[in-house]
Amino acid sequence: MQIKIILNRLEKYRGFVFGKATICNEYEGNVFGHESLVIEIKPRKNSKAKCSICHEPCPGYDSLDTRLFEYIPLWGFIVFFAYKMRRVSCKDHGVVVEHVPWAVGKNHLTTTYGWFLSIWAKRIAWNEVAVIFKTSWHTVYRAIEMAVEWGLERRDLSNIKSVGIDEIARQKGHKYLTVVYQIDGYCRRLLWIGRERKEETLNGFFDWLGEARSKSIEAICSDMWKPYLKVIRERAGHVLHVLDRFHIVAKLNKAIDEVRADEARKLAQAGKEPVLSKSKWILLKRKDNLTASQGVKLKDLLKYNLRSVRAYLLKESFAQLWEYKSVASAKKFMHSWCTEAMRSKIEPMKKIARMIRSHEELLLNWFRAKGELSSGIVEGNNTKAKLIIRKSFGFRTENALELALYHGLGELPVPEFTHRY
Repeated sequence: MQIKIILNRLEKYRGFVFGKATICNEYEGNVFGHESLVIEIKPRKNSKAKCSICHEPCPGYDSLDTRLFEYIPLWGFIVFFAYKMRRVSCKDHGVVVEHVPWAVGKNHLTTTYGWFLSIWAKRIAWNEVAVIFKTSWHTVYRAIEMAVEWGLERRDLSNIKSVGIDEIARQKGHKYLTVVYQIDGYCRRLLWIGRERKEETLNGFFDWLGEARSKSIEAICSDMWKPYLKVIRERAGHVLHVLDRFHIVAKLNKAIDEVRADEARKLAQAGKEPVLSKSKWILLKRKDNLTASQGVKLKDLLKYNLRSVRAYLLKESFAQLWEYKSVASAKKFMHSWCTEAMRSKIEPMKKIARMIRSHEELLLNWFRAKGELSSGIVEGNNTKAKLIIRKSFGFRTENALELALYHGLGELPVPEFTHRY
């Protein structure tokens, strides 16, 4: 079977025909050092070229030099379409280069190859995609840019009922991105990315979403970052705003570690037995996750009247909160726990109690949502986001980072293909 018969099956272009295929060792611009398969494309006899702006047939003006368009590699060969571009004289747009169906604008990457690379870039690292298919990292980047732009223009933004808001670190030095996810049961995806994590950043999300779609949101899950709380209160005061258990547990663990580190330092300074040595994860892990040796050490620690032990017991007792079903019972337990924490005279735990009291109603919304709305989905997506960043071996620009996140987490639509590669 001839190559052009296969291409006509996969890439049949009206008004154009495939010509001869030539294996070349060298050509202008070949920086990869591989043999290439160059396939000629010619305009069909008596066919008219189309304006690249309005796509209307126009009379010819002149021809340009042959241009190479990169296509999907075949049997280890780099594949190019070679076409001598024509210019047309459009009555509305003047003299312009013609429109060709296999590429967009001045892009030297065929649309089919762009989608091919973008699909592979979801599975493996971008630079690995470039190495495997004998192209450059920038070619892979342009393919992903094309796929993301196409998908963002065509995604369905209707029926968004629940969203989760969080931030992820984009680089060292407290540089963050604000990310908003749709966390409905039927659709979980990255909706929007904002640079920084300020009030104006989150206001930008609601401006982008629009007033009508903002009013249709029924629930929002977020952490306790004050700018987020303020904007949600002002722009979406009608929603059920949930502060999830994940963030409370994380703050409790941070408080316990702070108490442990301070007490261990004081014991060492006083020359006392280092009973808290290597106890960090014993106090932070759940009992069910402790190893046999860690369980033994925990049992020994509980014999001491240490501030770290009292903080640990407070944390363990707080876990009972999530077992309640009614809002009233949960509220009563929270009041009792906060009173006990304030009487403990352990400042980090008192700080947690004050925080719980100040955000009581938002925490109780977790029970009003019957535990069905959780930022665990958000945290899971944030973990995937970090993996995407690692797979892509870092980014020098914020645009590249945003493209990678939308590409990996946006659940963006893709066109119907003639053939799945």
